Amino acid sequence: MKKADLILTDISYILTMDENLTEYKNADIVIKDGKIIDIGENKKNEYFGKTITGKNKIAIPGLINTHTHAAMTLLRGYGSDNPLKVWLEEYIWPAEGKLVSYEFVKDGTDTAIYEMLRNGITTFVDMYFYEDAVAQSVKESGIRAVLCTGILDFPTPGAKTPDEGLQKTEEFIKQFEKDENVFPAVGPHAPYTCSPQTLKKAFELAEKYDTLYHIHVSETQFEVNDIKERYGNTPVKHLKQLGVLNERVLAAHMVHPTEEEIDIIAENKVKIAHCPESNLKLASGVAPIPKMIEKGIVVGIGTDGTASNDDLDIIGEISTAAKLHKGYNLDPTVLNARQALKMATIEGAKAIRKEDKLGSLETGKNADIVLIDINDPHLQPLFDPYTQIVYSSNGKDVDTVIISGELKVLNKKVLVFDKEHLIEKANYWKNKVLEK
Repeated sequence: MKKADLILTDISYILTMDENLTEYKNADIVIKDGKIIDIGENKKNEYFGKTITGKNKIAIPGLINTHTHAAMTLLRGYGSDNPLKVWLEEYIWPAEGKLVSYEFVKDGTDTAIYEMLRNGITTFVDMYFYEDAVAQSVKESGIRAVLCTGILDFPTPGAKTPDEGLQKTEEFIKQFEKDENVFPAVGPHAPYTCSPQTLKKAFELAEKYDTLYHIHVSETQFEVNDIKERYGNTPVKHLKQLGVLNERVLAAHMVHPTEEEIDIIAENKVKIAHCPESNLKLASGVAPIPKMIEKGIVVGIGTDGTASNDDLDIIGEISTAAKLHKGYNLDPTVLNARQALKMATIEGAKAIRKEDKLGSLETGKNADIVLIDINDPHLQPLFDPYTQIVYSSNGKDVDTVIISGELKVLNKKVLVFDKEHLIEKANYWKNKVLEK
């Protein structure tokens, strides 16, 4: 027998989410040195090592949240029920301007990571400020994250000028460019908050270091109209004209692209982070995701920040996405359960250009694995594991979370960060918000 670090045995269903959507029943996953080294039936008879039973559980790849603002957990629910422009300009930005600091971001991110791990998220994409604080939380917890400082043309908690933001971004990239958990990226906020010069400088930086270029695009009709008035073009065409669209671009939201713009997105291999619940709550609209998928565009799923969602439950997000697009398109076959789960796994990995290591359960890939407990009446009887996950389960059904072969959640208990301490910190910052 061969030695392994961890063996997940007798897993009721293994949904590998590979290109063929290979499935196994009553099978095992073998882990060594942070990687999956074997997968299939009766593998437990070939290896020895620590074992965890997968009986009455579904194994899926670690879930990938392709767009959020982690520290905004401390503003959860603040300024709710307002349009995006009002929400940002009258609530969020003033609060951030007075309160955002290293400590605020660290405490908010710790809380977010606890919630994400509990919901089966093993990788997230973050755009915010004080990303060194976010990186500290990532390193302490062992989660993975694509991190970028939001770059804007006006003073922010992160930088007084866009050039300072770019300088800090470059320093951050140099610090973490070879890290296994922190993936630095470049994050110009949006076409309406960044000048053409800023957008181009940010793109040059992303090209220089071969990083992701993460940006909000066409989130609202207001943004579309604003860009038309300022530059005589719709947002995607504006970015195309500037030469800042290619396969490294991960565009968040993309609610209002035209048919022509969808073709431009496809031709330039731009990836999309779809945030249906945030878009619904802020009444931004419904993104034409089925049309994008038909064109071969890679679409991942994102929660956005909890200030506009208000949770970090990615399973709930894919459920919302699947049902939203069926109803909106009056077609029950649109965005089926398999497609929806792909958005949170292998398509999410493609969106962040990490599909060689993440997003599916295959030998040689990182052992980022989630076990979902199906031994509960609301998940029985089980005819199809994909539909059960997408339409019947939620993040609270996540039983076990493994990242690089290390346990982060076991028996539905998060093993990193102290829950009571996080609640104390959340209430501390709540009082600070109310004071301001």
